[in-house]
Amino acid sequence: MNSSLTKKSVNPSQVCLGIIVFLIIYNYWFLYLPYLTWLYFDWQTPEQGGRRSEWVRNWAIWRYFKDYFPIHLIKTWDLDPSHNYIFGFHPHGVLVVGAFGNFCTNYSAFKELFPGFTSYLHVLPYWFRCPLFREYLMSSGPVSVSKKSVCHVLSKEGGGNISVIVLGGAEESLDAHPGKFTLFIRQRKGFVKIALTHGAYLVPVFSFGENELFKQVSNPEGSWLRNVQEKLQKIMGFALPLFHARGIFQYNFGLIPYRKPIHTVVGRPIPVRQTLNPTSEQIEELHQTYMEELRKLFEEHKGKYGIPENETLIFR
Repeated sequence: MNSSLTKKSVNPSQVCLGIIVFLIIYNYWFLYLPYLTWLYFDWQTPEQGGRRSEWVRNWAIWRYFKDYFPIHLIKTWDLDPSHNYIFGFHPHGVLVVGAFGNFCTNYSAFKELFPGFTSYLHVLPYWFRCPLFREYLMSSGPVSVSKKSVCHVLSKEGGGNISVIVLGGAEESLDAHPGKFTLFIRQRKGFVKIALTHGAYLVPVFSFGENELFKQVSNPEGSWLRNVQEKLQKIMGFALPLFHARGIFQYNFGLIPYRKPIHTVVGRPIPVRQTLNPTSEQIEELHQTYMEELRKLFEEHKGKYGIPENETLIFR
């Protein structure tokens, strides 16, 4: 269960780390010592629900971010706020734009469509190990994708919490090519076990247009580039897709995503009865049900968003 939320040529986390290094080199101890001391005691916060800021989530820049593509959130079924849910988000794409725009800002239709719910986008723990950057990231709502973090969100008494997990993770981002619908899901069963353990309902979510925002350098299975990317992924924990899109004043090359509409469709909830010690058979059965519902969701809505009838999901 992974999600690489932020990968750019000049990474904000690197900038924040550079600031800390600068303060240490020039001995601004009165700034970095209090922060590092506080960081020590605050280290577990990303696994305990995070620390979101409504002020940050209301920044006007997020409205322009949403309208640029634009990003749309579509509900197909009413959810009961007395339950907790796991939203399985597909596909990963290159930068998980739809997940961030819909669940980490206050400019999507989430509050209107799902009143009484709080969403938590789970991202790689790596991002919360970066001083300063972790504060900015948590302020918009993301939390760690660790098992402890997901369990914390789903343990809320009385329901009303939604764990949003980009199930394909970093591995899937390497297959984020326009017109492709390859999902890494067959071996991802940890979320099913957690759902059974907590009695959290499962909801498939498909974000149409997610793979259209960038073009990625050709990296088919077995190619030297793909082999290098996969090795780096195993070492670092996140993938490094080589992608490009448009520039500020021209459309030929750059790192600004293409202006393609994103329609994030939330599917039908799959009821889950709490089972504290689920068997492998129970996990497998629910996993198969989830994949069937995900495929149904894609097939029912693909025609609305310009996907040819002969295109279908490929589960890996």
